Amino acid sequence: MELKLLLDNLTNPALLFFFLGIIAVRLKSDLVIPAASSKFISLYLLLAIGFKGGQELAHSHIDLEILYSVLFGIFLALVIPLYTFFILKKRLGTDNAGAIAAAYGSVSAVTFVTAISFLDMKGIHYGGHMVAMMAVMEAPSIIIGVLLISLYNKKSDTKVSLGSVIHHSVTNGSVVLIIGSLIIGFLASEEQAQGIKPFTTEIFKGFLAVFLLDMGITCGKKITNLIAKGWFPFVFAIVIPVINGSIVAATSHFITDEVGNQLLFAILAGSASYIAVPAAMKLAVPKADSSLYLPMALAITFPFNITLGLPLYFFIIQMMN
Repeated sequence: MELKLLLDNLTNPALLFFFLGIIAVRLKSDLVIPAASSKFISLYLLLAIGFKGGQELAHSHIDLEILYSVLFGIFLALVIPLYTFFILKKRLGTDNAGAIAAAYGSVSAVTFVTAISFLDMKGIHYGGHMVAMMAVMEAPSIIIGVLLISLYNKKSDTKVSLGSVIHHSVTNGSVVLIIGSLIIGFLASEEQAQGIKPFTTEIFKGFLAVFLLDMGITCGKKITNLIAKGWFPFVFAIVIPVINGSIVAATSHFITDEVGNQLLFAILAGSASYIAVPAAMKLAVPKADSSLYLPMALAITFPFNITLGLPLYFFIIQMMN
């Protein structure tokens, strides 16, 4: 891996704000981002990414590559929770294994947003359909996780209809917003898009920096709880994303020739959901330990991917092209 690439990523202002958040917690500072502001910024980031993706998609030709990409994304969202469930089941129990497997089969919207910022910084193009891929990969993993728990936990008394879980997954706010903004961006003319460009493009990196500051504060608070769970969750939260992301980085050139698309596929495969999945699992599997799967995804996998994962996967992609 090129040292310059790694240093460029680690000195990215948005990423440094993430580290500032962690440092603030360790120093016991009273620095905090109000919950309402954090929610607004997360919604803004999804809106901006969806809209820009729709604009890109409007200028793209719908071809076999897009079809193959959709099938590949769904394949990843189904296979990753299947194999990780059996790795986790013996050590952490059926309920926790299903919840964690669903989280690692699903995707992190903020990691995806950070990867897009990385590509923009490098001037690397990516397809608008990749924004839709992020939404497509949310629900299948949640469904697989719940099905596995139902199948291997016969004694469970927390039965929830699969229909309600599917509905909750598909109507999750982040999924609705990203798909809705994608469609709006697709329908808007170039002239109409220019009218809101300052909102969707020019202030994007500033809002991302503030959001990552908030993520750093949250990670700093949760990392202590995870350490108390022992070494296995910590190792899993790094090793599994590296395996998933690296394999996809090395093979995604069979699906798409675009380097930007390949990197986004790798980061989607290597990321873990800490928004959609916890919300769904709270409904479907309340016995699963949220103090385990939430900090694994947010406090370990997320910072790993945005610091070391991005340059690692990008390096592998460069080697394969």
